[in-house]
Amino acid sequence: MLKVAVVGVGNIGKIHCKYYSENPDVKLVAACDLIEERAQAMANLYGIQAYQDMATMLKEEEIDIISIATAGEENGGDHYTPTVMAIEAGKDVLVEKPISNNIEKAREMVRLASQKNVRLVSNLNHRFVPAAYKGKELIEKGDLGTILFVNMKLTIQNPNETSPWFHLRALHPHSIDVIRYFAGDIKRVQAFMTKAPGRNIWSTASINLEFASGAVGHLTGSYDMSGRHPIEYCEVAGNKGRFVIDNVYENFTYYPHENEELLVLRNSIMTGVGSFQETFKNRLDHFIKQILDEVEPDNMEASGVHALASQEVIEAAIQSQMANGKVMEVPKIDKEI
Repeated sequence: MLKVAVVGVGNIGKIHCKYYSENPDVKLVAACDLIEERAQAMANLYGIQAYQDMATMLKEEEIDIISIATAGEENGGDHYTPTVMAIEAGKDVLVEKPISNNIEKAREMVRLASQKNVRLVSNLNHRFVPAAYKGKELIEKGDLGTILFVNMKLTIQNPNETSPWFHLRALHPHSIDVIRYFAGDIKRVQAFMTKAPGRNIWSTASINLEFASGAVGHLTGSYDMSGRHPIEYCEVAGNKGRFVIDNVYENFTYYPHENEELLVLRNSIMTGVGSFQETFKNRLDHFIKQILDEVEPDNMEASGVHALASQEVIEAAIQSQMANGKVMEVPKIDKEI
């Protein structure tokens, strides 16, 4: 049985602890947090050990997997140091998104994991839903034909303003990952952003995309909407058909070009995804399964390389906004990284 520790047990780390504790193939053994009360609360709830110092935890506990759910500026400011410590210790690592809000540190994390031959993945949970699986299946079967365009929208309400780029770096690793999951590498971007009344950050963004394949696309993102209504929309279209995913996992519709009959899938209230939090369960369970199946680090789903690729797109979009909407090339990730 694989032994797991969670580092950073705030709101998201608590979710990690919950779903690891429910997985029959793992044993949650430790929680680590700089705030003693947080770690102790998890220890009391799950009968595990509490730590405030990760180095001490690594020394005293037998651990196979470490989940990094620390926070920091832009929700990724505190991921680098614990992730490097876990990789150096030879542990398989799942890190929350963004893997780092500093692109150089993100690159170093992925480079180090490759050098150490350690599995590094990210909690890009929006792709771990039945609707996304079905879309991927149709693409791989050729039912969409050649992909021509992707339209994506991800909008929530978040009043926090930790930096001018908080909206881009904290939220859109999800949307860019979903886009890349369906359409592959993004070659160039062009971004236009605006600030809602009373806001100081670039809280709403419009980003044009060009893919390496030649397809085109668009992302609309915002921290100025409401969580009461659907937050996510994805449309993928080819020369044989297109599909639409509404609200992450609620509805999926495939529109074949030469057939009036549609394929419609709805999220069942009995057997489907019961809540958004369950997308975390899907993601963590898949990570565990891939480890048990001895999947090589380079072949892990939603890997550190995939997370880095999304961050490269986001940083290029930021550079485009800073350059008044100039088209920016997205750096290619070194395949030997």
